[in-house]
Amino acid sequence: MKYEQILVPTDFSPDADHALEHAIGLAQQFQSRLTLLHVVFLYLPASAEASFPAYTAQLTREADQQLQGPRNRAEAANVAVEAFTEMGVPADKIVEVTRDRHVDLIVMGTQGRTGLPHLLLGSVAERVVRLAPCPVLVTRKDMAPK
Repeated sequence: MKYEQILVPTDFSPDADHALEHAIGLAQQFQSRLTLLHVVFLYLPASAEASFPAYTAQLTREADQQLQGPRNRAEAANVAVEAFTEMGVPADKIVEVTRDRHVDLIVMGTQGRTGLPHLLLGSVAERVVRLAPCPVLVTRKDMAPK
């Protein structure tokens, strides 16, 4: 299988950075294009988001600026890359972007929460794995190599 388009969702955490390193390696191996995605999630109903256009625009600008670091790392590795920010529910937006852009592989990090933190915070990675129309490689920074 050839992975022409690899999506790397990021929340700018160390786990997401670790996933980016995996994705860069795969992109080099398969001569793939990377798409970096950050999803801004507001705890507001969609109708309320429209009431705060300046605030949502500011959040998007700040996220776009933060995406420059991961973008620069991919470009330094001679990997074709694009980066953008979307607003919405992270897992749902990741799956939507995957479909819209005909992504062949998603590489994403997870914190590996269990118990009450998992119950309260949910798992974006788990939902993406269940809903994505393509393979999903989930990495965890704290996993020790065997």
